[in-house]
Amino acid sequence: MADLTVSETIFALSSGKGRAGVSVIRLSGPETGRAILALTNKEKRPVPRETHLCWFRDPNTGIRLDQGLLIYFAAPNSFTGEDVAEFHIHGGRAVVSGFLDALSSIKGLRSALPGEFTRRAFDNGKMDLTAAEGLADLINSETEAQRRQALRLMDGRLGDLYEEWRKEIITAQAYLELDIDFSDEEIPQDVTLKVRPIIEGLLDKITRHLGEGIKGERIRDGLQVVIMGAPNIGKSTLLNFLSKRDVAIVSHIAGTTRDLLEVHLDIAGFPVTVVDTAGIRESQDVIEAEGIRRAEHRAKDADIKILMIDAGDWPEIPERLKKHMGQNAIILLNKSDLLPKGDQINIQDEHDCLGVFPISVSRETGMADFLACLTETAESYMELTDGPNLTRTRHREALANCVTHLNRFCDYPDKELVLLAEDLRMAARSLGSITGRVDVEDMLDMIFSEFCIGK
Repeated sequence: MADLTVSETIFALSSGKGRAGVSVIRLSGPETGRAILALTNKEKRPVPRETHLCWFRDPNTGIRLDQGLLIYFAAPNSFTGEDVAEFHIHGGRAVVSGFLDALSSIKGLRSALPGEFTRRAFDNGKMDLTAAEGLADLINSETEAQRRQALRLMDGRLGDLYEEWRKEIITAQAYLELDIDFSDEEIPQDVTLKVRPIIEGLLDKITRHLGEGIKGERIRDGLQVVIMGAPNIGKSTLLNFLSKRDVAIVSHIAGTTRDLLEVHLDIAGFPVTVVDTAGIRESQDVIEAEGIRRAEHRAKDADIKILMIDAGDWPEIPERLKKHMGQNAIILLNKSDLLPKGDQINIQDEHDCLGVFPISVSRETGMADFLACLTETAESYMELTDGPNLTRTRHREALANCVTHLNRFCDYPDKELVLLAEDLRMAARSLGSITGRVDVEDMLDMIFSEFCIGK
């Protein structure tokens, strides 16, 4: 996308594809006004930011395309900062196709690429990169938490925070540059003593921000929950219970599940990905062994592990499950309904896990306490903080680079001022790469290519 010509006028269907009551086609660029006149057969542009009911016609044949609403936004007061028009037309496939064909026949207009409208908004200073990413997250949001977090990014709170930190670094850098440029002049001595408290305070803020965990990334990508246990213990039945539909094949034959099976759920407004895995056991079957290897590998990176054990075997834990015990594990003692009457399950012993719950998935008994634990844990892992959360790996990496350069500044205070100033310059550049305040052309292409066409 780096070689795009901004002088070109672009158009695209901005609403969803397929039949609909209303579809919205967006136009942006210097030829917007001329295109409006060609489609409406009028002599002057409409009043900006007002809704106009119009007949739209093919500019070449004069044949009517549709009757709909037209809204014109004059530059710079538009989403992209350019002249923009929105055509609200009926959403039939033939209507939309005919309208797009008519636009493509007008000289100087072309179809937009994915994310090109938002890219122009960024290029014209209408938003920074974090706000653009928030817009993409909002479009893709599936849960309440994702929607709320995306809106925080869109309103610029995260970008404003990083820009504030960047300005603090630039201010400190300016003191050093002054000492370097006017070393023979009468200026305050020991400039590093004046700068150091600023950098140490900023370093503490950024470190605490990074130390808040990965809540923002979890909200955006979803909490990862892996179900583990021996074959035929009820893992697939549990997955079907959680998803409220028959996602996995349930059979009395052990080893039915041989690969990872994922389901995306909304639990208390938070996005959760639940993964069913192959039964953990020793196996000579090459395919089953590979499924078990994948299961254990996926469990290493899981936020929560649900370990299913036959209630009759408790308190014994299979050897291959013991290594997955920990503070992020929930133990389910399944098939508790099959125990002889009078047998008691002792769950009072202390275990290094989130909880132990006797259940029967097939009879759906004992599930309430387990679901409460799962929901409470999801909320604690992903609850929105008062301040804006970092949401992407690239944010975390840039902040880590910034911390590295600031630590280098603090750890070697006696080195030459030129080198100290370079540490601060690189720290500021790392922060600027998050919001787009530096030259990051390759990164821009990657970010905006993830958008849908028409946005």
